[in-house]
Amino acid sequence: MLDLAYCSNSRHSPLVTAAEIHQLSPGLWIWQQYDPAVKVNLFSSAIRTTAGIYVIDPIPLSEDQLRLLTGCDQIVGIIATNANHHRSALAYADRFLVPIFADPKAFPESKPRRLTALSGDLKIGGDLEVIEIQGAVAGEIVLYQESNGGTLVVGDVLINFESYGLAFLPRKYCDNEKRMRRSLPQLLSRPAERIFFAHGMPILSGATARLQQLLEADAQTK
Repeated sequence: MLDLAYCSNSRHSPLVTAAEIHQLSPGLWIWQQYDPAVKVNLFSSAIRTTAGIYVIDPIPLSEDQLRLLTGCDQIVGIIATNANHHRSALAYADRFLVPIFADPKAFPESKPRRLTALSGDLKIGGDLEVIEIQGAVAGEIVLYQESNGGTLVVGDVLINFESYGLAFLPRKYCDNEKRMRRSLPQLLSRPAERIFFAHGMPILSGATARLQQLLEADAQTK
């Protein structure tokens, strides 16, 4: 059984500075860092919209690596994909004087002063669609950008560790596993070449087909 102990406590774990940022296209970046406190690799991403760059589930970057990102465009917002992924969101928001975008349930205890609560059909930055995922971790959202073949950015609902491949969040970390799995087929209506994960390497081609295979295999087991 896949052990995802980080899912319940990663927002409280001390993080060390990520080593290197990778630009995968003119408007997409990822970086990762092993967190010894929870014994798993954490991934962050950044995506350029018509308004500027949004940093998603941020883990820290060194100053020189951060300059590689800010040299491409202005950081205009931080996004937390669920209640486990606060990470360095508050520090980044304060440093760049930008809002944190999240479902209100992602901050159940106290709301940060820079929080912009996501609701309705809001598109962040003009072209970044927010998709609510029910039954996963509290406040779980998926982000979708249609341009350049389509990009999905997920929090915990899907993972892509090398040893396991593309997989669902395990049942013991879900608020309601059945509801979560029923919520995922809506992603198939957003064609995507790539998927970025908060836990796992990105899929950089044929992402929608991979997701469809996963969902079809799941349906056959029921």
